[in-house]
Formats: sequence, C-alpha cells, structure tokens
Amino acid sequence: MNASISNEGVTNITLVGVGGQGILLTADILARTAALAGLDVKKSEIHGMSQRGGSVSSQVRFGARVNSPIIADGETDLLVAFDQLEALRAAPLLRPAGRVLCDRCYLEPVTVSSGQRPSPPPPGETVRALYGARLVELDSRALALEAGNPRTANMAIAGALSTLLPWAETLWQEALRQRLPEKLLAVNLKAFTLGRAAATGPSA
Repeated sequence: MNASISNEGVTNITLVGVGGQGILLTADILARTAALAGLDVKKSEIHGMSQRGGSVSSQVRFGARVNSPIIADGETDLLVAFDQLEALRAAPLLRPAGRVLCDRCYLEPVTVSSGQRPSPPPPGETVRALYGARLVELDSRALALEAGNPRTANMAIAGALSTLLPWAETLWQEALRQRLPEKLLAVNLKAFTLGRAAATGPSA
C-alpha cells in the first residue's frame, strides 16, 4: 500500500534516527527520486549532536507544487524511523491515517549508556501497539550483512520505503547512481533490493 497523500496534493515524509545511521543520505535519495519523477521537492534537516547517538531528522515534501520544506506537527503522511525509540518520540508528527516504516534497531540513549539513567525495556512492543496495522517493520542490519556491508543498512530501509511510494524501481536506482560513488554502488543497490523484497514479503 502506498503512502496516502494529503488533501493539498503534497506528500509529507519525515525520517528520524540518530547520528551515524545515514538518515540524511536516505532523505537525499528520496528527494532525488521524487525529482526524477517530475515532482516539486522541498527538503529540510535537523542535526542533533554530531557524534553517534544524537537525534537527526529530515523532512521531505513533494507534489505538483510545494511551498515550504517544513512539515507541521501532525501532518506527516509517512514516518520512516531508523530506531524504535525515535519512532516513539516522533509519534506526534504523524497524522491519524499516516503510516510508519520502522527499523527493528534499538540504540540505547546516551544517558543510558553513560549510566545516568537505567535501561528501559526495548520499545519494540510499544511501537507495535501504538501504530498497529499502519506499521511496517524491517531488520535493516541483517539485510545489510546479507548484502555484504553493514554500512548499507540505510539503503535497505530505502528499499523498503520504495515499496510504499508509487515510483518505478528504476527511478530509485538512478537516484542511487547519481548520489553514490561508483565503488560503493553495487553493494548499496543489493541492500536496496533486499530491503524492497523484505518489505513486500510475508514477514514484513
């Protein structure tokens, strides 16, 4: 099922995660694919701490005409969460009928790993209870290892994301070719393909 589109004819996608997960690269590929599809595209980014563990988000809006890159709270059509805890934190951004693509990854917050706070229960069950049938889950790290490079987890997520949008796979592949260096293209394309297959399979 494709992500639903707002009444204004503009689709709003918010990507959330933590530093080091490739959120901004994935958002850039999403935006490039939308542009290749002939749509007007606006993109914004919010950087948390530069080191691994800081929250990072990017918003991508596309349609026949997009006036602003900013998505208001409660207006996100599709939330792409690279981490389960970030999926919960971003819940107020999603509109009532919005969908969620969430990785099964859970990275302990810095306050937990540093001993400042006790470790909470893994949030996976809470994510599933909150979003229900609107949720698509993915194990991007396992898919990246299958592809041959653990750093391609974000491209597995991009592949899953591609199944929720109406564009041909070839447009996504072209966006990857435009954005990635030649030496990294093959393994990233493989991760993308694995993510796309996983999202449409019976275990998605």
